[in-house]
Amino acid sequence: MPSIFKKALASIILVLLFLTNSKLEAQYQSVILGRPTANSITASILFDKTTDYTLEYGETSGQYTLSTASRAATAGTPDELELTGLGADKQYYYRLKYKATGAGSLTYTPEYKFRTQRGKNSSFTFTIEADEHLYDKKGYGPMYQVCLNNQAADNPDFMISLGDIFGDDHTPFTSTALQLDTLHRNYRPYLGSVAHSIPFYVCLGNHEGENDFYLSKTPPENLTVWATKARQFYYPNPIPNSFYSGNTQVEPYGIGNPENYYSWVWGDALFVVLDVYRDQCDTSEKPTNWAWTLGKPQYDWLKSTLETSKEKYKFVFAHHIRGQGRGGITNARYFEWGGFEPRQNGEVNTFAANRPGWPKTIHQLFVDNKVNVFFQGHDHVFAREMLDSVTYLAVPMAADSSYMIGKLANAGAYTSDTLEG
Repeated sequence: MPSIFKKALASIILVLLFLTNSKLEAQYQSVILGRPTANSITASILFDKTTDYTLEYGETSGQYTLSTASRAATAGTPDELELTGLGADKQYYYRLKYKATGAGSLTYTPEYKFRTQRGKNSSFTFTIEADEHLYDKKGYGPMYQVCLNNQAADNPDFMISLGDIFGDDHTPFTSTALQLDTLHRNYRPYLGSVAHSIPFYVCLGNHEGENDFYLSKTPPENLTVWATKARQFYYPNPIPNSFYSGNTQVEPYGIGNPENYYSWVWGDALFVVLDVYRDQCDTSEKPTNWAWTLGKPQYDWLKSTLETSKEKYKFVFAHHIRGQGRGGITNARYFEWGGFEPRQNGEVNTFAANRPGWPKTIHQLFVDNKVNVFFQGHDHVFAREMLDSVTYLAVPMAADSSYMIGKLANAGAYTSDTLEG
């Protein structure tokens, strides 16, 4: 055999060996924790190759006295693993032990951790971020990573994003299911750097594209259906059970429970996450004023949740008051939230006429049930205001490298304590 052919054959053999070995080397991608309860937690585990793995865990760092059965994860598909039978108010440590299907050697992740529900009279930390916007020019990835690292340094029990995470609606009528899948998948490397040890909750923003307008367009081939399924696929949000309260409706087109609004108790605090976008009084592209609504089912659930809660602290979260406009307490006075609407000769309260059968406005629900803080994003600025004993707190943009996007654009909509990002 001529030497040139021998060299070519040797090169081919080396390439084949490389490809064969590559196929057997499982690459761990990320763990996103979600749905923590008093005795369970869900881990969304992603590998880039078909992989056999077990999760080892225990109450002492470095000592993994418990283990799941071996599981097979499909390449590129998050495997949702629910750990049950955990002790309440306990710190757990865990790691993954894995290998590519058919391979011989095992690999271990670093040690991660999580905590189950805190007991009464416990102190704890939670963190909030908003408006990540990495899908457009506003968001800067390295700054977002700084934000995530700072949250991890606070050692929180969990973190909440107030929305505009994925940017699904930027090309709403030309997007495909694959493009929306990519938008949601793109956040896994960032969130996976901390959410392996900090359970992550999603609150929907306007740019998630999950609303009546898009849902009404050629279902099920539309933005809302694809966006909801992609979110559910990559990020486990609460579903109503004995621990979480929330939306019990089942939606068509394979969505099932949309996991869009929910509440839970942690320590002495009630946490309530609202969805101000999915239900609208009309299906126009840009609803205004009274057309924005929580919807009667969500309103009734919110009312019951607040009125039956005995917790010392009550925190409510949404992307923004009524889903539109700018500002905090100036915006909270109007329409479904506060009952008034502006007229040429002053403000008029038309709540009873526009929401027949609703006993009180959303803000009045907050006042009567002693809500401590309402948190919102959307305006990309920090602002702290108070209206009738309720603190309205706007959260700045998580990935703004200038710190000034919201300060320059939206600070004028607030009345006090406005700071740059």
